[in-house]
Amino acid sequence: MSSRKGRNQAARVVREQIAREKRRKRTLWTSVGAVVVLVIAGLIGWSVYSSQKSDTFTAPPGANDAGTGIVLGTGPVTIDLYEDYLCPACKQFQQTSGETVNQLVSAGKARVVFHPVAYLNRFSTTEYSTRSSAASGCAAKGGRFKEFTDALFAQQPAEGSAGLSNDQLIDIGAGVGLNRDDFGSCVRDGTYTAWTEHVTDDASKAGVTGTPTIKVNGTAVEDRSPAGITAAVEAAGK
Repeated sequence: MSSRKGRNQAARVVREQIAREKRRKRTLWTSVGAVVVLVIAGLIGWSVYSSQKSDTFTAPPGANDAGTGIVLGTGPVTIDLYEDYLCPACKQFQQTSGETVNQLVSAGKARVVFHPVAYLNRFSTTEYSTRSSAASGCAAKGGRFKEFTDALFAQQPAEGSAGLSNDQLIDIGAGVGLNRDDFGSCVRDGTYTAWTEHVTDDASKAGVTGTPTIKVNGTAVEDRSPAGITAAVEAAGK
């Protein structure tokens, strides 16, 4: 009897071990299945996001070949300006060094590629950065990009506000010589919104993390003063 009892106990131990192994495998496969579901859900989410985000854009007249900025001037040295129309430091840069940049362009020493990025949408309640950038594309279409840009910085709204309304943007455009009807339709239709996304995405890929960012022939300029900009252009032109 003792021997039979021992065999029964041994058999029970084996059965329990087999049962535990089956439970462990079920738990493992359940976990694997959950991970697979999460991965599939993530891929579906990314696919939906990618499909909703426009991969096509129409660059306004005056844009560079890559469609990432508006070109002003034809000089041998390229100044890339990455600015957001809601950025106070960008307004300050325009006030202190904007005229120097204009002089370098007028003297034929440099050309400017202005990249109107939309980095600061979170600092307005109406995505003003995107709307103003898209409106600048409309201004470029009408041949008044620089004039409109200067006017936008001169009338820059405060961070945290709604920003300028579309009607106000249209008034500014009309004030710098743009046709109110054509420009107004372009602004209200968001004609260059996809272009703004392209400009902003390209800037991020190029390592631009803040505004203003100034590059001369592809090299970031730390000294953004008039003297610093001039020196950088002269050095690049040698």
